[in-house]
Formats: sequence, C-alpha cells, structure tokens
Amino acid sequence: MQDYDLTLQHVLWRIEKLFRRKEVVTKREQGVHRISYGDLVPRINQLAGALKRLGVKPGDRVATLAWNNWRHLELYYAIPCMGAVLHTLNLRLFPKDLEFVIKDADDTILFVDRTLVPILNQLAGKLPSVKQIVLMTDGEPAPENQLGKMLDYEALLKAESPEFAWPVLEERNAAAMCYTSGTTGNPKGVVYSHRSQFIHTMGVLQVDNLALSERDVVFPIVPMFHANSWGLPYACGMVGSKVIFPDRFMGDAKSVVELARDEEATILAGVPTIWTTTAAYLKETGIRLPKVHTVICGGSAIPRALMVAMDEVGLRMLHAWGMTETSPLGSTARVRSWVPPEEELEKRLTQGLVVPGVEIRIADPASGVELPWDGVAFGEIQVRGSWIASGYYNGYDPGKLTDDGWFRTGDVAKIDPDGHILIVDRTKDVIKSGGEWISSVDLENAIMGHPKVLEAAVIGLPHPKWDERPVAFVVARPEFKGKVSEDEIKDFLKDKVAKWWLPDEVRFIDEVPKTSVGKFDKKVLRGNAAAIATTAEAPAKG
Repeated sequence: MQDYDLTLQHVLWRIEKLFRRKEVVTKREQGVHRISYGDLVPRINQLAGALKRLGVKPGDRVATLAWNNWRHLELYYAIPCMGAVLHTLNLRLFPKDLEFVIKDADDTILFVDRTLVPILNQLAGKLPSVKQIVLMTDGEPAPENQLGKMLDYEALLKAESPEFAWPVLEERNAAAMCYTSGTTGNPKGVVYSHRSQFIHTMGVLQVDNLALSERDVVFPIVPMFHANSWGLPYACGMVGSKVIFPDRFMGDAKSVVELARDEEATILAGVPTIWTTTAAYLKETGIRLPKVHTVICGGSAIPRALMVAMDEVGLRMLHAWGMTETSPLGSTARVRSWVPPEEELEKRLTQGLVVPGVEIRIADPASGVELPWDGVAFGEIQVRGSWIASGYYNGYDPGKLTDDGWFRTGDVAKIDPDGHILIVDRTKDVIKSGGEWISSVDLENAIMGHPKVLEAAVIGLPHPKWDERPVAFVVARPEFKGKVSEDEIKDFLKDKVAKWWLPDEVRFIDEVPKTSVGKFDKKVLRGNAAAIATTAEAPAKG
C-alpha cells in the first residue's frame, strides 16, 4: 500500500475537483452572501499567498477572532494547508483569558472580524507576539481602536495569485489548536494534527454518527471557534455539502429559523440553549422546517422536556457527546435496530454509543479502578483513540493521562450493558451528600421538565452534617415569573428522584450564568451563592 499522508490538503483537493458548484451561504445584515466552492478555492490560494508574503512559516500559529462565515472557512483551509497552525480564538472568553491564550500559543498573525474589533481592543498593547492584525470587512473602516494599523483582508487577497504551490506536509504536523474554556484555572491548549483531523472527519461522516452527505445542507450554529465547530467545516468539504453560516446572528431564534427555512437546511447543529428558544419560536409561530432531518445537539445534556418539545415541532434531535480534547466527537445516540419504539426516547436521551475509532471506560475518580458496564455504577469517563488528546500544549496538567494512556475527561457517567453512555455530571460538579453521590445533571433535567421552568442549574453547597446538599437555581419561563414557588418545584420532583436527592433549597434567579461556550457556569454560581439557610436533616436514603 502507498504511504499516503492524511492531511487536510486532500479535503481542499476534493472541494476544487468535485464540488465546485456547491454553495457556502452566510447571513449578512441585509440578505445573504453566496459563494461557490469553485470561487472559494482561488481565494483560499490567494490567502495562502498573502500569509506567505506576511512571513508565516510552517508551524507558526495564526489566530482567528471571527464568526461563522465564508472568510473564516477560507482561513480554516489556507492556514493548515500551507503548513501553519490555525488557532481559533473564543470570542466569549474574558479579556484576561483571551490575552493568556494568544500569548501562550505565541500567535504571530491575527485575523479579526470588523464587529469583533472592540473585543480585541481590550488587549491593545498586551500582545507582543502578534506582528500583524488583519481586518476582515466588506470595505467599512475599522471601529475606533488603539490597535494600530491593520491590514485589509480583501486587499491582501487581491494582491496575490489565484494559484498557490502547496507544500508537501506530513500527517503528524500540527494543523490547528483550540483552548478549553478555562472554567477551572487558565484555558489549556489542545493541538490537532492533520492526521487526527482527517480521521475525525471520516468518523463524523459515518452513517451511524453525524452522517453528512453531498445532498445535505448543513447549518453549523455551533461556533467555528469552539472544538473545530464539531468537525463540520471539514466534513462538509470532504463530501461537498452545502453550508449555511449564521455569522453573528446565531443567538436569534427568528434569524436561525428563517435562514434554515429559506436555504432548505437538512442538518442543524448547536447547543441546547439554542434549541430551547428555537422550539419556543416554532411553537409560537407555527413555522415548520420540513427539510430538516437531524438536529445535532451537544455541549451539555439534552433535557427531556426539550427533546419532546423539538419532536412536537417536527425536529428530531441527535444527542452527541465530546469535548475540545476529543476533537470533539466521542459518542452519538443513534437508536439501534432492536430497540422497540416505546424505548426510543430513553435511548435518544443518553449520550449514546462510543463512536468507531474511540474506546471508552469508566473508573472510580479516586482509586482509578475500572467500573462495570451495568447501568448502575458511575465513574469518570476515560477515552483513547486516534483523535483523542495525549496532553495539553506547553505541558499543562500532565495528570490528564492515566498511567496506561487513557485520557481522563472529567465527565462522570454510567454505561449500561449495551454500551449506552449516560453522563451524570462533571467530577467537579457531582454532589456527595452523606457518602452518597447525587447527579446535578439528572436533578437539573428533572426540574426543567416542569412546565413553568425555562432553565435550572444545581450545585452542591456545604452542609454541617451531610458534607454537601443540592441547591437548585431556577429560571422561570417569562410568563410564569413570580408565579412558581419552591414548594411547587419540590412537589414536582417527589416522584421523579430519590427523596434524599431533593434540593434543600430552590432559589429563583433571572438567568443562569453561562460559560463562553454556552454551558451553565457553576463556578460562578458557587462563588456567589449564599450558604444554605437550614441545617435540617436530609431525607434518609431510600
């Protein structure tokens, strides 16, 4: 067999040779921007030429601070295919964290969307490694800033040839990097090789995984700055799917629904908070999206009420699990052939089965002892595979690998005998009360099943007798604000969770704080939470 290096240049080759007439559509302030893959390829070549002219060398980190749009897609290809490393910056990080990751990665060139200049401006004078900032704009001047002279993206491309001599790359060269969201300590960098990106792309395309095809119209609402946008940009390129990008309009349900409808999207992808507002908008307006056959959902567990609500408006959700360190695809909840219809919903609500190419086990977080797949025992998920991180950039947190080479994810789960994964918590969020474990995720999902509840987050707070007890922070639906009580929530839970799981307190808040990638930020909740008011004994187990 030929010793053929697996690099992203192959994906670019397929776009150019096979899918020139397929479209990349981006929402704009007025209307949409359209470009074919055939017209995109010369621009990618010009961009690579511009990067070379700017002095970018193999291995150099090139940063992007950008929304989901066609220019960002051009960067996704040009940077790694010329041998440099694509570093997507999370625009929702706190300024100090954004400063840290740019310095830690030693980024040399930084591309920024015009609307995001104010974010970057907060770091003016603090980025010594960045030699040049390139402004991505449609001709408008940059907003007022202290960043100095910026180069114009379109002018750079116009000065270059639409042909580029791509270098020969080795598959184990770095292609991209992404940093964790920094919920505990500084963000940590994960570096992806060409090989891992290529194999991950093939995994995404499998029929029992995300199952993209040339006939699909894919709408990634998951940000391109987060975990490779779940691998969708390269997967779409590999098979020639039409792509729809929301640019900065990804949080507006009306915009999402109208763009999906008008462009006849077949696959949507985003986190649960997106679909909560989308389901409500569809129910309120009566609009439907009949072309959509799959809504990929990850980032956090799908509440039962949300999956049911999406079913009711004709949108079938596909639960997926992964993380920055797993590239990110780890598992998908495809329902297997022998599952009877009445059990399908339960299986779809799990994180599903580990995907081909990844192996999984659960272990006791304290002792490291591997636990059985019996659907009862739960422990930390540990994984290994060709697209699983072996460590962090610059050697941070070396303890993430076990002695025998498995990656410790920090997610706590149980696995049933058929291999269905059910995540019950993060190791730092699971609540230990009186020597017994309580899953904050399960408790949150139960509370969010209440018809008057929009969101709920549960944390453990210190208790003088039981070590910790659960406290629920609940956001009522707008029409029920001030019209739902603590007792009502507890009564609702009585036949849904064990008595000793019932929260000691239910505290109503206007909004659950979110991390930079849309997950509940329990670190903020814990930091601001008042102590439990009562010291009454928790109900006995059983």
